[in-house]
Amino acid sequence: MIIIAGPCSIEGKNFIQIGLAVKAAGATHLRGGVFKPRSSPFRWSGLHEEALPLLEEARVVVGLPLVVEAMSPQQIELLYPYVDVFQVGARNSTNTELLKEFGRQDKPVLYKRGMAQTIEEFVMGTDFILNEGNTNVIMCERGIRTFESYTRNTLDINCIPSVKELCSIPIIADPSHGTGRRSLVVPVACAAIAAGADGLMIEVHSDPDRALTDGSQSITPEIFASLVRRVKAIKEVL
Repeated sequence: MIIIAGPCSIEGKNFIQIGLAVKAAGATHLRGGVFKPRSSPFRWSGLHEEALPLLEEARVVVGLPLVVEAMSPQQIELLYPYVDVFQVGARNSTNTELLKEFGRQDKPVLYKRGMAQTIEEFVMGTDFILNEGNTNVIMCERGIRTFESYTRNTLDINCIPSVKELCSIPIIADPSHGTGRRSLVVPVACAAIAAGADGLMIEVHSDPDRALTDGSQSITPEIFASLVRRVKAIKEVL
């Protein structure tokens, strides 16, 4: 089971501490944003190039494969030496030219569902990557935008078994973005695994209330450790 965990954004040395904590709890990959897409140009958008030494340090000290989002061919080139898995964010899920560029890479690609993509469009989006020769693709259900306002998005449990009917690409779930609420991450993660998800992507921060991005949906390392135990138990039952 793939379990990707870490902070929404790399903020500083705490990235290493969080990485060690999630590794100890059972994470298989470490995530961290370098260039953060934001809804407003006036919001903090990451450390950019200043985060690269921290990625290099995490590679040595933590030792987990690194999952990082890239939003342009230039960012792909810059991040290539540091990244083990490239992430395609929801905002770029239909950017077909960028998807083709990811398809020309020789590293795995984590492809997130767009907030307005149908399930069939989500599956077809992977074809732009696969058609260029990169067959190492992982899909990620991260919630779609609906009329519901209590949660940030609506994580579509239907998507997980549907993707398994439509193709053979692994699919994981991101209950952090799927709910936007810290208190809902654990139960929705359990539901996703019960529905057949091949893994999870979870935002974890040592001090969520002070996180520079997505603090409201980030859980602490202690809660993450409990989550891992619960989803592994569910997976074992299945």
